[in-house]
Parts: sequence; structure tokens; C-alpha cells
Amino acid sequence: MIERVQPELIHAMRIPYEGMLAADAVAALKNPPPLLVSIWGNDFTLHAESSPLMRHYTGWTVRVADAIHADCRRDLRLARQWGFPTDRPTFAAPGNGGINTEVFHPPAAPVADPVIINPRGFRGYVRNDTFFQSIPKVLAKIPNARFVCVSMAGEPQALKWIEQLGIQNSVELLPPLPHAAMADVFRSAAVLVSPSTHDGTPNTLLEGMACGCFPVAGDLESIREWITPGVNGLLVNPAETDSLAQAILTGLGQPELRARADQHNRRLIADRVEYAQTMARAAEFYKRLVREGVSK
Repeated sequence: MIERVQPELIHAMRIPYEGMLAADAVAALKNPPPLLVSIWGNDFTLHAESSPLMRHYTGWTVRVADAIHADCRRDLRLARQWGFPTDRPTFAAPGNGGINTEVFHPPAAPVADPVIINPRGFRGYVRNDTFFQSIPKVLAKIPNARFVCVSMAGEPQALKWIEQLGIQNSVELLPPLPHAAMADVFRSAAVLVSPSTHDGTPNTLLEGMACGCFPVAGDLESIREWITPGVNGLLVNPAETDSLAQAILTGLGQPELRARADQHNRRLIADRVEYAQTMARAAEFYKRLVREGVSK
């Protein structure tokens, strides 16, 4: 396909398995186009060590790649550790191209109702068991708190936990939502919960922060690139139910903290991940790779 199409650039959107296939393909060509590989939050921290073949092909892919894009600086550092040469270019930017502030923006007035949103759906590296078990602990202190869970409608495990914990009246399970509807849901919530054990930069985390949500997330190196605990959010051990419940209660119970975090996060989004600026940087990075060609 590469020989037939003659592309100026190949961009593999993750290592397993697109990047691995692309690396094998360009390595077999005499005059390959530049290969750019994107890293998602779990390529190194979860998948790479899952088997000997995954380990081998992860290292092979980054050694063949002419450039690396990642959604967090941690993964650029890990790419070097996995063998990506130090003289080849890298690019850090959210995988969704940044935040469109015309869609994702704070509400006109601060949220007064105790609404908590979990936008992560069901993923193997998101501790939804901890999240659901924290709900009764929050309700014990704030009985009118409401929990909104996106991409969980009809999820059997979620329905089972809700019944076991007796929290039917406090939890709403929503289907996946389009951007505009998702932004509206974010703007209705005071606190966003992302209890993950592996992550790069979750798009939903930045989108929620842009909409004024106070973030409570798993304490990961990549997340600390965006959240300073006690300043613009809180970080917790995602396996500890009590810690997660207390962080949610802190976010709900301290409107002054939420207001300061909101102002901080507005500046953060504008300075680092505004969509038009991020996409302009991405376009220039593409042009650079096409101009300079392969580096090996």
C-alpha cells in the first residue's frame, strides 16, 4: 500500500498494533517516507510489558520511528528509555488536538448542586469498583449528591454494584455522548472523578477541567503534568475507597477551592491546549518531518 500510494508521511496512531505494522512496513522499503508514531497513555505503562512479543515490538517500533507524538511528557521520556534515538524529534499534545473552548467552557455561574461526573466508562485500568464503593460514603455526608456516569448505560457490572450498594436513586448511567452534549453534562457537575491506574492525558479530564469541573484523579506521573494537588484538583490512590470519597467530599465542600481551581484551569487550558494553537503546532510538526525526511 505504501509503495502504491507514495505518501509523504505515515502517522501510526498508537504502537499496538498500527505502529508495529507500520514499523515492519517501512523497514522493508528502500526509500520509506517518514514514520510518525503516536503514544497513548497505556502503550508503555501497560501493554509494552504484557508479553515478550509486546516488549520486543514496542522497542522495535520506537527504534524505527522517525518521530514520536505523545499526549504527555512522561511518554516522551519513556520512549527514549525504550530506544527512541535522542536526535529524533518529539511532539507533545493531547490526542484530540486540544480543547475547543467554544464547546468546552465553564458555565455562566458556578455549579451549586453536588453533582459528580465519572466520564471514563468501563476500562480495565479505571477503578470503577473503587468509584462505586465510594458513593455510599459520600452520600452519608451529602445525601443529595448525584453521580453521573457516562458510557455506562446498561453496563451489567455497574447495574450490579448499584443494586448491591442500594444507590439507585443517586446514580445516573448515560450512554456515550457527542461533544456538545458532553460539554453540557460537564457544566452541570461540580466534581469530575477519574480513578485510573494507567493513563496519559485523558481527553475527558481536560474537557471537564475546561468546563469548570474540579478534578479528582488517580495519582499518576502523567496526571501531575496537569494537576497540582490542592491547587487545581486532588490526586488519590485509585484503589483506596476512603481516599476517593474524602477527595470528592473536599471538592464538594470547599467552593472557594473549586473557584480557585477553575481560574487556574482556565489559564492552563488557554496556555497549553487551546485547539487552534495545538493544531497549528501539529501541522508545523508534520511539515518539518516531510521537509527533513527520514532521519535514519
